[in-house]
Parts: sequence; C-alpha cells; structure tokens
Amino acid sequence: MSQIRVVVAGYGNVGRGVIAALKNNPDMILAGIVSRNPDRVKKTVSGIPVMQIADADQWIAELRPDVAILCGGSKDDLPVQGPALCAKVCTVDSFDNHSRIPEYFKTMDSAANAAGKVAVISTGWDPGIFSLERTLGNAFLPGSRAYGFYGLGESGGLSMGHSDALRTIPGVKDARQYTHAVTGSIEKVRRGENPDFTAGDMHTRECFVVLEDGADPEKVAETIRTMPGYFAPYKTEINFVSQEYLNEKCAGFPHDGLVVAAGVTGSGNPARVEYRCQWGSNPEATANVMVAHARAAVRLAREGRSGAFTILDIPASYFSTASKEELLAKFM
Repeated sequence: MSQIRVVVAGYGNVGRGVIAALKNNPDMILAGIVSRNPDRVKKTVSGIPVMQIADADQWIAELRPDVAILCGGSKDDLPVQGPALCAKVCTVDSFDNHSRIPEYFKTMDSAANAAGKVAVISTGWDPGIFSLERTLGNAFLPGSRAYGFYGLGESGGLSMGHSDALRTIPGVKDARQYTHAVTGSIEKVRRGENPDFTAGDMHTRECFVVLEDGADPEKVAETIRTMPGYFAPYKTEINFVSQEYLNEKCAGFPHDGLVVAAGVTGSGNPARVEYRCQWGSNPEATANVMVAHARAAVRLAREGRSGAFTILDIPASYFSTASKEELLAKFM
C-alpha cells in the first residue's frame, strides 16, 4: 500500500493521542488537523495544516485524506459529524454509547454506502477490542455469557466518554468520571454462574465535578443521575470539587478492563476465557486502536467496499502492517 494520508478531526485528548500514534506507524502520514476552533489549535502545533472542520469540501480537496479519524465525543459530536463526514471521506470513530450503537450503525451505513465510502465505527478498546473478545468468548463456550468489567484497581478507571458527557451539562465547568467494577460480580462470572446482570450490578460511577459560578449543585446532580445511557442505570457518587483539586487529584488517564466468559466443554469440563488490558493512558489506548482501524478502512475502500463496519466485520490481518507471509511465520 502507498502511504496513508490521515486527517485528525478534533484536537482533544484522543486527537492528540492519534497524532502521537501516527508517528509509530510508518505507512501513515498526518495530512492535517480539522477542528471547530482552528485558531486555538494553531497556538499549540506548527508545521501541520489546521482547518475548520465545518469546511469539509475545502479540507478534503486541499489535504486529500485517505481517511479521517473522528475524535469528537459520542454524546453530541459524532452523531452529527459522523454521518456528515462519511458522506465525503472514509472515516473511523470511537462512538461508545453502547445502547445506541445499532441505531448509529444504520445511520452511518446508509450515509457511507450512498457515497461509496467506508465508515468504521465504535472502535477503541470498548467498544472495539472488548466487543471482539465478548463475541469470541461466547462462540468458543456456547451457552456462556461474556462480560466486560472496567476499572479493576482501587482508583477505578477514567472514562473519557462519560467525562465528556458530564462536561456537556449546563453549569459544569470541568469534570472527570471514574468507573469501578463490582468485584463480587466478577467472581460470580468466574464461577460459571452466568448471572443475568443489569448494568448497575457490574459497575458503579464516581464523578468529580467543578461547577460554574452560580450553578445549582442539586440541579446538576439530578441531571447526572438521570442521564440516559450514561448514569441512569448506575449507583453514582457525585463529588463537587475545586478546579485545583481536580487538576491535582484527577490528573492522568489510567484505565483497565477484563472480559471473562465461563462455561463447560464436552462432557461438562469447566472452562474459562479471559482477556485483560491495562492502559496508562485511556485516550492514547483508544487512539492506537483507531489508527490500526484507519489502515483497515483504507484497505477495505481500495477493495471497492463501502458502508459501515465494526471490528467484528474486519479480518485481523487488515489492522497489521505485516505481510501475509510474516503473519503466518511470526504470529500464528
């Protein structure tokens, strides 16, 4: 393949992570950055074209991307940007509102098919890698359920999507959200009980929120606890803190997780499949996975494919820079 030209759409934590990841992928080149606020981005980068994301026809013509990696939030950005941009250029995104993925897939599939483009959606480590591991666990142990747990350490794991959702609430100046796994629920799965959990049985949410001056904390708290798809199903602890506290105590972006499925094989022999990941930086983890999916998106497009795809639809070899011979020799 010739070198892949990538445009990064959005210059937040994930966008910066994508730019860092591209440096470790010699078959890719950063063609440019597009943002709602290009003037702000230009203050922190140099030597890279930066353009207004709304001017899609212009930046596509000038930057000539093979693929755009969409780094906006799932609550407000991607539902608008995704369909609009995949109608013009191949895209990869990390839409992570699990309950709305079927709806989002249909929208993206329709827009991308009509334009003859490829749109890889909902990629990262969950949804993304963990989606694949859940599918494999269920396939290898028929009748079992595969469960995903997040935030296994004492401090939990920082969720970018949920933190972004908090920051969209009127009256919220800044916020972080940490997910905590319910350890007793993990052990039930490992014992092969295949419990019928509700979302709130598996995880709790811990929020640290900085309020705007004059904001009503009770109103903000009620908005958080009732937010569908994010906090409504969960036990949610809300802590109102100062910006200084947030900057000091909630620095960094660590996260981790586990997929586990347990069942039996053959004549009833117990079996368990587990997959664990640990990330020092959640946004950089998501970014690295998205970059590999960008390679896959371009390969699909060059085959004449179109429409929406997920990690479940793409051969694993399409993510890799290795040749078929190298994969057979070194990875099999």
